Amino acid sequence: MVCGRAACKTCADGSATVPWHGHRERGDHLTRAFSLVVAIALATPFASPAADLQAERAALFRLDKAWALAAATEDVEKTLSFWADDARVFPPGQPAVVGKEAIRRYVTEGFALPGFSIQWQTTDFVVSASGDMAYGVGANKVTINGPQGDLLTEHGRGLTVWRKTPGGGWKCVIDMWNAEPSASPAR
Repeated sequence: MVCGRAACKTCADGSATVPWHGHRERGDHLTRAFSLVVAIALATPFASPAADLQAERAALFRLDKAWALAAATEDVEKTLSFWADDARVFPPGQPAVVGKEAIRRYVTEGFALPGFSIQWQTTDFVVSASGDMAYGVGANKVTINGPQGDLLTEHGRGLTVWRKTPGGGWKCVIDMWNAEPSASPAR
């Protein structure tokens, strides 16, 4: 008998070609369940642990604060360090600035403008469930000298997209902003 059951007609007539052909022997359910668990574990040995999204948000807020400080002090290299090499910056009303070298030129020229200053504060970060992408939204303020030398300040809102690096850090890959809408006159 192949399966060990005396009442099995398939085994009794010798037609069974495999040791297991549908009978549920004692302990078989546990054996199959254990085999399934082992197979899944072996199939995904390098799966990353679930992302701690709150920790990632906190890390992004810390990075963004350091980035804003670097820009406020007009430190070109430190400011650049927060963008990925393939980042894209979308200034309002201007063509996209693509790649680290183009962004370096853009930032250097901006910092050289008379009266230039920039400030921003990101108010929210949303991190993907996988923990490898995020976006941030917030408000900014850019000041430069106007044509007569008086300071002109534009209040805006910004959006950044961040990507996790292979080393576990974060880099900004998309940076865009526009002016805040004008206040509506009272009716």
